[in-house]
Amino acid sequence: MISILSTKKLTLTQKKKFENSELNLVDKNFIKIKKIAFQLDPLNDICIFTSKNAVKSVLKNNSVQLIKTKECICVGIKTKQKLEKKGFKVIEYTNYADELAEKIKTNYLTNSFTFFSGSLRKNTLPDFFKENNIKYNEIRTYETVLSPKKTIHFFDGILFFSPSGVESFTQKNAIENQICFCIGTTTAKALENKTNNIKIAPEQTIESVIKEVTKYYKRL
Repeated sequence: MISILSTKKLTLTQKKKFENSELNLVDKNFIKIKKIAFQLDPLNDICIFTSKNAVKSVLKNNSVQLIKTKECICVGIKTKQKLEKKGFKVIEYTNYADELAEKIKTNYLTNSFTFFSGSLRKNTLPDFFKENNIKYNEIRTYETVLSPKKTIHFFDGILFFSPSGVESFTQKNAIENQICFCIGTTTAKALENKTNNIKIAPEQTIESVIKEVTKYYKRL
């Protein structure tokens, strides 16, 4: 039987998508998310979220109702859905941070921004703000902690959902001829120089990655 490793624990609903696939799924968390208590600096015109983890942390903050009075822009359809479900007003969303920077450049150059970020965020948005002299502040809302594990068994396919997941997995495991299924191009880029066996899901969701996996092995 073909064995698949998810580097993130999946929900019961997500696991059920493997039921009729004849794939043996193992799921383990290779990273841990720790929420950080934070104080609001001056809150600017528009709030930026680039992950659901930042949203989850903000929801636990005492100032969440104040933050909800601001318009939001974000990265990722799941981030957008989480924000809207919790009562935030999302005026723009894109799949990647560089695309969001282009949106800002086109439509929001006169605005100021508050960026709710994580400890391993890329420099894409901060560099963009500095290069374009845009007023912004950054509030760190969570920490990503690597949780590497040595895998005993060989897996035919590995599911990756973030560059930090790739980093954590490869600290104790080698990637040989396994197929690596990635949630997006940023995660796939973290696998450069490690393997060419990369499949990127058409949408940046866990469900899309699972669909890509089951579709790939169904063809074999």
